[in-house]
Amino acid sequence: MKNAFYFGDNLNILGEYIPDESVDLVYLDPPFNSNASYNLLFKSPDKTRWADAQIATFEDTWKWGDPAEETFAMLEMRPGRVGDVLGALRRILGENDMLAYLVMMAARLAELDRVLKPTGSLYLHCDPTASHYLKVVMDAIFGVGLFQNEIVWQRNTGKSLMKRRLPNTHDLLLAYRKSDDATWNDDAIYVPYDPDNLPEKTAQKYCNIDPDGRRYTLGDLLNPNKNRPNLDYEFLGVRRVWRWTKDRMQAAYEAGLIHQSAPGKVPRLKRYLDEMKGLPLTDVWTDILPLNSQARERLGYPTQKPLALLERIIAMSSNEGDVVLDPFCGCGTTLHAAHAMGRRWIGIDVAIQAMSVVGDRLRTHFPAIDYDVFGIPRSIDGALYLAENHPFKFEEWAVTRIGGMHSGKYRGDRGIDGIFYFLTGNDQKSRGIISVKGGRNLNPGMIRDLVGTLDRERRETRDPDAIAVFVCAHEPSRGMLNEARQAGTIETATGPFPAVQILTVREIFEGAAIRVPALFDSVAAAAAGRQRGRSASGFVDPRELARQRAMLFTFDGTGPSVAAARPEADRPMPAQLRMAV
Repeated sequence: MKNAFYFGDNLNILGEYIPDESVDLVYLDPPFNSNASYNLLFKSPDKTRWADAQIATFEDTWKWGDPAEETFAMLEMRPGRVGDVLGALRRILGENDMLAYLVMMAARLAELDRVLKPTGSLYLHCDPTASHYLKVVMDAIFGVGLFQNEIVWQRNTGKSLMKRRLPNTHDLLLAYRKSDDATWNDDAIYVPYDPDNLPEKTAQKYCNIDPDGRRYTLGDLLNPNKNRPNLDYEFLGVRRVWRWTKDRMQAAYEAGLIHQSAPGKVPRLKRYLDEMKGLPLTDVWTDILPLNSQARERLGYPTQKPLALLERIIAMSSNEGDVVLDPFCGCGTTLHAAHAMGRRWIGIDVAIQAMSVVGDRLRTHFPAIDYDVFGIPRSIDGALYLAENHPFKFEEWAVTRIGGMHSGKYRGDRGIDGIFYFLTGNDQKSRGIISVKGGRNLNPGMIRDLVGTLDRERRETRDPDAIAVFVCAHEPSRGMLNEARQAGTIETATGPFPAVQILTVREIFEGAAIRVPALFDSVAAAAAGRQRGRSASGFVDPRELARQRAMLFTFDGTGPSVAAARPEADRPMPAQLRMAV
């Protein structure tokens, strides 16, 4: 199976594309029904000039209505007890937002149970808002006896006292297995000792410290079986029946692993703390810190989880080559961890912005990565169909396809459907704006309007090098091309570039791209914003940033061909992109 990302409703995708018993591990971090709205924070590379852009990704609010009623009826007909549980919850809770959320989750959990192998496991990430109801639903789907753990992850320490209740500082991971044969790796349930925060008994036991700072304790080298004549010999002036042969004892001594406190004293074996398995994990995890605003892996995606959290789950419940599925994959943390650990993966998300962020992230960390993407236009005809039948989705697709970030607005957007950031010189950044038109009726007035919007953008941001890109589903008229040409050029360290550029769907599929010296992707923009004003620590492989097209999310997941690259990609690399990784 090839790694794959699916864009769309995970319930439909699971039912149509994911076979029975084909997945080894599922991790899902769905909306928590916390009645909150979430925005994708598209980081500005220079906050002194541009604010971060917030794009709505989803509202964590669920309403009872016809879709929930239909799903409820479908689940009632399903074999097993999930219908009984939901019926009881309907009587207890009534027809409200919480019930709608639980019905939505039950339908997806039932599909995830279907696709899990008998050796598979599932981890549901949730919070106390609905965890108690979700556990009852999962008991009905997986079976009470296949509940494995309720893991508490402390995600923060609480900022202040709250009125009438204590602050909520933790999330929950509800872990279930498909059968008693589920994969479980004992070696993965230990965490290394922290030398500065050792348990009291461990510190007392490993109280000796080598000159190199390594803690150790002393172990016995004597053999409990005295009837071993082949092991009865003198070593360091002491005759005993030893555990090891004389050759092995001598080798250990020469390696510095045997300690004799004084001549004539019985030698003992050094056992180093850092060679022990570590502390066994419990179901309370406090050692994995949440991502702060300056974390290197932070992308600005709502509800983004630390990579270390997913690495631990994947290590515990899967093996190399196994298939890991995340049906709410967001910015791709699960996919990132799975790929780094030699697992295959499937990601699903309903937000088209997630598609762009996932692509940027994976290609930044794994330049040679190869995966398929489904659910978005893969041809000119597919894009034109989207433009005609789903114009707002076409708008989102077009913006992200050329490397921008959609505004999240469909009306009242002041003529700006998306933005992007790019470099004009060694340490000079500018912002571009994108306007998308999916209709057939195109005229020069649209370009004149875009030029006016660009002039306003330049004044408001004090950025004379800002540019504009007009994306259209159909071919522009000669008058439109003339208007764009009359807008002039901007000067950059690598030469002049058009201030207003027109890209058609046909040109995009032929490999055309925004013409700038170097385009920031979402990963690079977030990193540039973090490192501004500090020492250059590097944020992405400069070989990738130098190839402008490689920073754009391509739709077969394989990266662009050489023929698709723009000539500008071969120009000298700006100094800011030559920072060491």
